[in-house]
Amino acid sequence: MRPSARSGASRLPNASPSGSAAAPPRPEAGPGWRFFRSLAAAETVPTLTGDGVKLRTPQMADYPAWSQLREESRAFLQPWEPTWPADDVSRLAFRKRLKRYVRELESDQAYPFFVFRADGALVGGVTVSQIRRGVSQTCSLGYWMGAGHAGRGHMSAAVKALAPFVFQTLKLRRVEAACLPHNQASIRLLEKSGFKREGYAREYLCIDGRWQDHLLYALLRSDGVS
Repeated sequence: MRPSARSGASRLPNASPSGSAAAPPRPEAGPGWRFFRSLAAAETVPTLTGDGVKLRTPQMADYPAWSQLREESRAFLQPWEPTWPADDVSRLAFRKRLKRYVRELESDQAYPFFVFRADGALVGGVTVSQIRRGVSQTCSLGYWMGAGHAGRGHMSAAVKALAPFVFQTLKLRRVEAACLPHNQASIRLLEKSGFKREGYAREYLCIDGRWQDHLLYALLRSDGVS
């Protein structure tokens, strides 16, 4: 299951009326922080747990499992994602990806998580991105699931675990998601997770090399899902 945008890999601000962030309490440290341990961001990104899943920030040690899962799922994922670069699953590309994650975490732009089964196997990823503060307090949700793990409820559990983080910790009010009209798995996921369909956007994103129409969904804090 994957929405069309990778937006489908920090501070946990309490937003003030002006959109600035106040210092949050420090959560219990976990192994997912190793890549970020030299940064202030490492102090404040929690590991999230859900029904049979764990969500944590990516680290370099995840590369072998991540590259294998992405490569095995290439044909499954590519119709729903932007065109993959030639070196997309290389170690260097993964390292660059982690560096981008750090920049986005530090600037409160995005919060990436890998999704693991209870037994520790990597099954996919979910990202809160394009965070808009100020009068908006909105973000975008992106996700992807490995081919062999799709349809087993892992992403539903991950999205459910993510909701309190978005609404209570990040203090956002609205989560937006977009998916291709023929992506029935993604539509089921979003609607099962409480998202409401709000519109239809023509040529919204360039997916698999083509500008494609998308369905627009949103989940509000006031919907009470978290």
